[in-house]
Amino acid sequence: MNNIAIIPARGGSKRIPLKNIKEFNGKPLVAYSIEAALKSHLFSHVIVSTDDEQIAEVAKKCGAEVPFLRDKTLADDFIGTFAVTKDAFYKAQDFYHEQFDNACCIYATAPLLLPKHLIAGFDKLQETHADSCISVCEFPFPIQRAFIVDDKGLLSYREPENAPKRSQDLEPCYQDCGLFYFYNKNIFEGQGSKTTFYEMPRHRVIDIDTPKDWDYACALYRTVDDLKLD
Repeated sequence: MNNIAIIPARGGSKRIPLKNIKEFNGKPLVAYSIEAALKSHLFSHVIVSTDDEQIAEVAKKCGAEVPFLRDKTLADDFIGTFAVTKDAFYKAQDFYHEQFDNACCIYATAPLLLPKHLIAGFDKLQETHADSCISVCEFPFPIQRAFIVDDKGLLSYREPENAPKRSQDLEPCYQDCGLFYFYNKNIFEGQGSKTTFYEMPRHRVIDIDTPKDWDYACALYRTVDDLKLD
């Protein structure tokens, strides 16, 4: 199997400027994703897809390859990571003159991700013969008992039929962690539809979008590290 890791890291973060290379507990944030990918030994190349020269230089110093800069049309607030991953996948094949069997999109904002999570996700992709594998975690409380708010500011159950049920009797539901996604090459050609999942421990899932998220992530990282949680 010839696999490639693709780490999207554009330079246009507004709420946390240059978030992807901001120092996080002593290292640039993107360094954690790069190190996890390299230490997993799953990939022949670990590349960073960025439109920013400064991010490119930092990524290289952290051990990643930046064989090309991302086109500016793929670096705004509305472009999804699948489009970025697909673009980088084909450009990397041309650049390295190699054919890749699978790509793994790893978010640059994943400091709590470990190599073993990537390995387990890839194993799940192989074992299930799926076309993709996404990282998920279970919702901490049953979403079947979620509330909605009407135009008068009043609460009501979104699913009233589930209001009297015990939480342990409701089916577990999962959310996309936004940490990593494995894709078989067929996905990029519109030929795959089977998706499996790898369930991440909740204490290793954090979404870093705002300064408050950043502070919480730093504290969580130190806590997980101190308690040796894996």
